[in-house]
Amino acid sequence: MDVAVEAGRITSARRHAGGAARQSIDAGGLALMPGIIDSHTHFDAQITWDPCVRPSPALGVTTAVIGNCGFTIAPCRPQHRDITMRNLTQVEGMSLDVLRQGIAWNFETFPQYLEQLRRNGSAVNVAAYVGHSGVRTFVMGEDAARRGATDDEIAAMQAIVREAMAAGAVGFASSTSPAHNGEGGLPMPSRLADEREMSALVRAMGEAGRGVFMLTKGGQTAVRFLESLAAESGRPVMVAALLHNSTNPQAVFADLDAISAANARGRRLLGQVSCCPLTMDFTLLSPYPVEGLSSWKRALGLRGDALRAMLADRGFRDAVRAELASPSNFRLFNGEWDKVEVVETSPANASYEQRTIAEIAAVERRDPLDVMLDLALSDELRTVFTALLLNSDEEAVGRMLNHPCSLVSLSDAGAHLTFFNDAGFGLHLLGHWARDLKAMTMTEAVRRLTSHPAQVFGMPGRGTIREGFAADLLLFDPATVGRGPKRRVFDLPGGAARLTTDAVGVHGVWVNGQLVADSNGIADSAPRAGELLTRFTP
Repeated sequence: MDVAVEAGRITSARRHAGGAARQSIDAGGLALMPGIIDSHTHFDAQITWDPCVRPSPALGVTTAVIGNCGFTIAPCRPQHRDITMRNLTQVEGMSLDVLRQGIAWNFETFPQYLEQLRRNGSAVNVAAYVGHSGVRTFVMGEDAARRGATDDEIAAMQAIVREAMAAGAVGFASSTSPAHNGEGGLPMPSRLADEREMSALVRAMGEAGRGVFMLTKGGQTAVRFLESLAAESGRPVMVAALLHNSTNPQAVFADLDAISAANARGRRLLGQVSCCPLTMDFTLLSPYPVEGLSSWKRALGLRGDALRAMLADRGFRDAVRAELASPSNFRLFNGEWDKVEVVETSPANASYEQRTIAEIAAVERRDPLDVMLDLALSDELRTVFTALLLNSDEEAVGRMLNHPCSLVSLSDAGAHLTFFNDAGFGLHLLGHWARDLKAMTMTEAVRRLTSHPAQVFGMPGRGTIREGFAADLLLFDPATVGRGPKRRVFDLPGGAARLTTDAVGVHGVWVNGQLVADSNGIADSAPRAGELLTRFTP
C-alpha cells in the first residue's frame, strides 16, 4: 500500500494512492509496520536528562511505558531523593553518580512529574505508571522499607494513586520479587506491603474505570490472589517477569496455565514474557544475579574489607552452596556454572578469560562457587563475569511467545545499563523468531509488538497503520532485520558507560510523522516528536 501522512496522522493507507506530496519515500522491497510499543521500560530517570531515551528509538520503539515494577522517581519529596536514587542504584543497576548528576528534580508529586515530561518532550511517546515503592516512600519515609502500613498510611497512598490516575497515569505498578532489594539490602518498599494494602491500592487505581495493574511477582504471590485483584478492581493485571528456567522447566507454564484459567473465568490477566535470553554482565561489587538469594543477604550493603571478608568466609560460601542445591522457581541464578563465563580480569588471571566457571572448576578440581569468588577476590572484585541466566531453551521460549495470554515485553530499557541491554527485543522477535526460526509469522510478530499492547493498555489511535491513527512507523528490511552485538558507550552524565546494541535492517523510524531515527541511528537533531499519553480507553 501507499501510506500518506500529514500533521502526524495517517491520512490514507491504500494501494496506488497517488497525489502530490512534499516528501515521498520509495520503500520498495522493504516492510512498513507500526512502531514498536515497549511495555516494560525503566526510563523514569533517564528521560529527565536524555529526551531521546537512547537507544530505543533507533531500535524501532515509538512508545515506551515507564514506571514498571513500581520503581519510579515520582512522587518524591526532596528529603527522599537520596534514598530513591540509592534504591535505584541497587535494584536497577544504575550508577549513583549518574543519577545524581543527571536527574532533573523539578517535581515532587506525580502530576508535577508528568507536567515536566510534557514540558520537556521526548523522542518517543511515553505512558507512565504510578509506582508503589515511590508512593510508599512518599507517605512513610524510611519506614517504607521496614514495616507494614497503618490504615491511615494506606488511605494516604490511595489518595496519591487516585491523584495520579486523574493526571493520566497508565496504571499502578508494584513488585513482590525477592530479587528486588534497595539500599543496604533492604527490600524495596513495595515488598513490605501485605495483601490488604495491595488490594486497597489496586482498587483505588480501578476507580477511574481504566488503568493496568502491573506486578513483578515473587514466588509467595499466588496467581489466585492476582485474579482476586482483577475481580475487585475490574482492571487487567499484568504479571511479570515470566522467564523460562531450565532447572525448573514447567514453573513458567504453570503460571501461564493459571493465568489462562483466570481469563476463562472472566478475569483479565496477562503474563509479560521475553523473546531474549537473559544474559547479564556483572562483577561481585554489584552481583545482581545472586542478590535474590537468601544466603547472599549477609553480603548486601557491605563494602571494602567487610565485603571481601564475607565472600571469603567458609560459612557464607557453604550457605550459598546449600541454597543453590535446593530447587527454586524464582531465582535468577540456579548454579548453572556452565553458563557463567569470565569476560575480563586482571593481567595475572588473563588465562581464565573466555572460559566458563564450570570448565575452570573441572580442570582445577575445585567447587565452582569457590572458583568464582576466589578469582574475583584476587582482582579486588573487579572481574567481569557474564551469565546466561534464563530463557536459554528456545523451544520453551517459543511456546511462551505464542501463548494466548502472554505479552512480549521485558526489555528493561533504561535500567541495568552496565549489565545488559534488551532494548532491541522487537527487532530480535522479527528477525530471529519470525524470520529465522519461523516460530510465528512476521505478521503475528508485528501484531505482538504493536496492536496487541496498544489494545491491552487502551492506547487509542496507535498500534495500527490505519487512516486517522498516529503516524508511528517503522520501515525495515525483513531479510536482514535484527539487533547487533552489544557494545559499550560512554555517554551517560559524567561520561559513565552503558551497554547498547545497534539496529540491523532498520531504514526509518517515525514518531507522530516525524523522522527520529534512520539506518544511521538517532540523529543528533532528532525531534522531540513524542506525546505524553494520558488518555486511555477502558
